[in-house]
Amino acid sequence: MSTLRVLITGAGGFVGQHLSAHIGSVQPRARLTGATLAAGETVHESVNDLYRIDLKDYAEVRNLLAKCRPDAIYHLAAQAFVPRSFEAPWETLENNIRAQLNLIQACLELDIRPRILIVSSAEIYGASQPEQLPLDEDTAIRPTNPYSVSKVAQDMLGLQYFLSHSLPIMRARPFNHIGPGQNERFVAPAFARQIASIEDGQTEAVIYVGNLESKRDFTDVRDIVRAYHMIVEKGQPGEAYNIASGIARSIRHLLDTLFGLTETRIEVRVDPARLRPVDVLEIRGDSSKLRRHTGWQPTLTFEQTLQDVLADWRQRLNTS
Repeated sequence: MSTLRVLITGAGGFVGQHLSAHIGSVQPRARLTGATLAAGETVHESVNDLYRIDLKDYAEVRNLLAKCRPDAIYHLAAQAFVPRSFEAPWETLENNIRAQLNLIQACLELDIRPRILIVSSAEIYGASQPEQLPLDEDTAIRPTNPYSVSKVAQDMLGLQYFLSHSLPIMRARPFNHIGPGQNERFVAPAFARQIASIEDGQTEAVIYVGNLESKRDFTDVRDIVRAYHMIVEKGQPGEAYNIASGIARSIRHLLDTLFGLTETRIEVRVDPARLRPVDVLEIRGDSSKLRRHTGWQPTLTFEQTLQDVLADWRQRLNTS
């Protein structure tokens, strides 16, 4: 039996680390190639070969694919921070669209046909009315920020190249994912870092927040990467798959849950800099197609995830 060759772009990122760990555990004989941009990024020990390349450079992408000739590509690399997309919209659009197009065109030029997972986003659905919830894959696309526009383009490019060239491309539309190792620019780790810092006496007992009433559909990153792997293994080319818990929880509930994990009394203050120019009141996803096609189910509770996120930040601050 030949060795399964897997390429993970963004292998040094939050999701890439968890995906590498998962594939390494369930397919230990697979040969994992990781691609990262940042020189200082590390990857999970499951990654066999690491290349530091700029995916916006077609020659670099083609050379990478010619070397590893993957059977499967998990394309995770992207500028994924929504506020950053308002600050630098063209940077976000160019980074997210060009990198994916280079991967696809290199596959065509090299005449290889790996199963490709394009990671889109539930952000493409935008502001939805309560009667539309939960959102399924047929929900109208209404992007509300430059990041979600870039994800619409990635999503549609994936579909287009399946239709025009029969490439086995599948599209994942994950809703909010959280877990240990996430950058503090995102809400759960931002709160957890502040709490851990207050517990350690490094800062005053005040936590700064944005809009606490927004509701999001949170899923543990470890369940998200299981879904990615199952889509590549069992998903139907050309299809889009929502990845969601189906439960909308407010940011206030998230914060209160974290407060329940500490004995420290903390004051809450609103920070205007944390408010988005356009915010969506509630997002809740329907992942029934994913469950039908692959058998995926989330396994980790919301409370367990937040406990792990807070423990992660306590450890980070303790060792810094």
